[in-house]
Formats: sequence, structure tokens, C-alpha cells
Amino acid sequence: MSRQHFIDTLNAYAVNGRTVQLWLRDDDAIKPTAALSRLLEQSKRWNAPMTIAAIPADATTELARLLIELPLISVAVHGWDHTNHAPASEKKQELGLHRGEEVVLARLAEGLERIAGLFGDRAVPLLVPPWNRIAPALVDRLPSLGYEALSVFGPERDGASVRLVNTHVDIIDWKGTRGGHPMDSLYAEAAARLGSGNAQSTSLGVLTHHLVHDDAAWDFLDDFFTLTAVHPACRWVPVSALMQKR
Repeated sequence: MSRQHFIDTLNAYAVNGRTVQLWLRDDDAIKPTAALSRLLEQSKRWNAPMTIAAIPADATTELARLLIELPLISVAVHGWDHTNHAPASEKKQELGLHRGEEVVLARLAEGLERIAGLFGDRAVPLLVPPWNRIAPALVDRLPSLGYEALSVFGPERDGASVRLVNTHVDIIDWKGTRGGHPMDSLYAEAAARLGSGNAQSTSLGVLTHHLVHDDAAWDFLDDFFTLTAVHPACRWVPVSALMQKR
């Protein structure tokens, strides 16, 4: 039923002349893997732009050589080294204030420089905080480092000092199986996102982690691409289009 509800929601968009701008963010890339190649093949097959959030400290030249030839792929900055600096009593966070603001900002500046140097015109000035967490005090400083947008998880909030390009559906069940969520629950989340706004165009960001995908995760992505690639209300867009939108 949830899948059909999602389809019904898309159909209502189409009837009313509305569109859904779809984008996919895949986190934690370091080097080429079979799982990453499978995800990139889906991008090619469905002509769907994707954003790879690469870890600057560990990203390899082999990954750069793979992605530099793929015009549908953009590369964002995934923190610096994906290391947790929060105490055990707090949720994991690399981009908190535990080391001091200036230390973190220096690492973020270095991360943007390294991603741009490795990936050339595939790189975008988009920060993806590890664990989708960043201290609010740091957000205001991002434009001075050269970042044009920030991507975390959940609804975008008004009044941010930098453009927010969030993801809204995380396909991985981190608190349970640590594999893919059931397909119906993911379609229910997607439909809820689309039903929450009344703008002419609504964005829907899908969050993936290729390194932990199981059959359920891959099955959902295959089904989701098959459905959205041909639906008149859906547009797969590069993240740069969402970064510029006001």
C-alpha cells in the first residue's frame, strides 16, 4: 500500500503540474569497490545524477580516476576523516566543538581544497557532515571557507546562513538490521515528504551508503529508479541545481 500511495502522490503532482526534484547522496566513499560500481551503473542506466560524499583524508586517486570520467557524478566533502571526537555520553560527531572551533574549520578548509584538487570539475562546494551532525556555530562560518551549501538529514529549516540541500529518506536501518529498510516503509517516508509541502516543485533527497547495502537496499533502489525514471512528475537533478535554487 505504501508504494501505491507514493505513486498516487506522484500522480496528483502530475495532474496539478507540480514536479519532484530527486537527488541521491551516497556517503563514505574512499576508493573504488564493487558496491560503488554497482551504484554508479544504476546512475548511468537511469541517467540519474548522484552525489558521492567522499572522505577527504582517505579518498584515493583511484576513486578520482573513476569518477572524473562520469559527468552525472558530483563529489561533496564528507568532513575530513570521519573520526568521532565526541565523548561516549554524546552522539557521534566529527564536526562538533570538542577540539575547538578553529581546529575544525581548518580541517574543513583543507577538506574542500583536497576534494577540489582530486576531483576537479566533479567537485562541488557542498559539506556533508559525518553522521549528519555539525555544531550550529560552525555553520555560519562555512561561506568564509568557500562552501556554498550544507547537506544533512531531515527537513530543511528556514533562516540558515548557508543553502541547505538535505536528504529526507535514509534507506539504511541503522538501529535495526543495519541493512536496507523494508521497501514499504521507505515509500511511506517518501510520500510523507511529498505531502508536506505545497510548492510548485519539491525536492526529495535519498541517502545511501553503498558499503553496507544488502539485497533489500539494492532492491529498493532498483524499484525506485524504475518507478521515478518514467514518471512525468519526477526529475532527477544534479545537486548543483538544488544548491543554486532560492
